[in-house]
Amino acid sequence: MENPLEESKQKKTWLKIVSNKYLLISLLFAVWMLFLDNYSYMDQRQLNKQIDELQDNKKYYQDEIKKDNQSIKLLKNQDQVEKYAREKYYMKRENEDIYIVEYEGDTIKK
Repeated sequence: MENPLEESKQKKTWLKIVSNKYLLISLLFAVWMLFLDNYSYMDQRQLNKQIDELQDNKKYYQDEIKKDNQSIKLLKNQDQVEKYAREKYYMKRENEDIYIVEYEGDTIKK
């Protein structure tokens, strides 16, 4: 069995630690900064996620712009315009027949 005097000393040291005003103020400050402040950690984390998503979107759109610019450069040539119209819109010249061949895996099932 432990000595009752030692138990009371342990309780007193625990009470001193918990009732320390600097510890309480520091703990209150940490809780305030993490959860309650306008610039809290939670808000900053959410904003950083949004920034990451927007940067990913920016990269995607920049890549698409590069592809479109290349397509525009190609379409300045008359032969390329004709090729694009034939492939994309199935246009044809006079006295010309077009046959569209669809493979089994190319069609979209409804």
